[in-house]
Amino acid sequence: MRISRITFPIAALLLILLLSGSAFAGEKLDRSLALSELVDSTAVFWYDIRHLDVEGRGWTDTKEYYDRLPAKAEELVRKPVWNLSRHSAGMCVRFVTDAVTIHARWELRNESLDMPHMPATGVSGLDLYVKTGNGRWRWLANGRPTEFPVNTSKLIDGLLPGTREYMLYLPLYNGVTSVEIGIPEESTLAKAEPRETGRLKPIVFYGTSITHGACASRPGMCYTAILGRWLNSPVINLGFSGNGKMEPEVAALFAELDPSVYFLDCLPNMTADNVAERVEPFVNILRETHPDTPIVLAEDRTYPNSFILPSTRRRNVEGRAELRKAYDRLEANGVQNLYYLTGDQQLGDDGEGTVDNSHPNDLGFMRQSEAFYKVLEPIVNGTK
Repeated sequence: MRISRITFPIAALLLILLLSGSAFAGEKLDRSLALSELVDSTAVFWYDIRHLDVEGRGWTDTKEYYDRLPAKAEELVRKPVWNLSRHSAGMCVRFVTDAVTIHARWELRNESLDMPHMPATGVSGLDLYVKTGNGRWRWLANGRPTEFPVNTSKLIDGLLPGTREYMLYLPLYNGVTSVEIGIPEESTLAKAEPRETGRLKPIVFYGTSITHGACASRPGMCYTAILGRWLNSPVINLGFSGNGKMEPEVAALFAELDPSVYFLDCLPNMTADNVAERVEPFVNILRETHPDTPIVLAEDRTYPNSFILPSTRRRNVEGRAELRKAYDRLEANGVQNLYYLTGDQQLGDDGEGTVDNSHPNDLGFMRQSEAFYKVLEPIVNGTK
């Protein structure tokens, strides 16, 4: 009993210290921007997150605010790519508040809240993280969608007092038309400070349903989000489920961006013939306007059942062989700052990393992130 009396207050103190790191806030939002409503007999002030600088938007000239491609892309890319670009995958908002209760309200674009192999929390939900005193991000709460189109959620209540920085991720496989944060009347809401110098340019991820976020249980668990937290970098998620095919019109759009890295992860959507035909032209289009920006060519993850199913093993082997040939030719032609990432260890070797032999579960996304981090960290930190 003596031990328990001593350790409890120490544990409580450690928790307070962990969560009470001072947050440096940017511009505070004026109360006139908020809409006041009673929630459970308590006044809640609702702020549109567009006042807080949403991260993950590559273009501002979009048809609607939360689209991932510019409005002109509707006439340039295939219809499936355009439709998928209306999902808010990869977008998030960082903010600072002293609120002890945080609400969220969001309006969805698509009526389907979930998929057979992916829960509603990942497809259509929100995901809240908090920055701790040591500068690391920790998961805090999620917003669980239950209806269409509008959902309201008390994300967290009874927080320890203190001003902290938070990050709210938007849905992966659904679009949103509006997202609001609600805080008590006495609380303040401010923009987060800009990221440190050298971390202002985003990492652009281009790929398939896996890049898009299938099948994370919640938005913060797809690999683009995990790497954004680990590298303290904004990210732009340009994963298009089933449609990451390296078309030239897509490359021309991506060349308009100014990222720190282009990470190309398209093999799961491409045949070996596609790879041989499209990879070099795609990279060359990027190089025309970005001669020095690092480009990573990523092999596909190994199908977990490929050890016993020759057809899936053959698909891995053939696609990777063509990607390696394209990489070698690009290097031989003088393309600099080009990196190659192998695929065999992306999901581990125990077969536990996917929901369906293809799409990662949360464990698979963590393993992929660890593999990708080894390549991206020295590039982002300038120690490559």
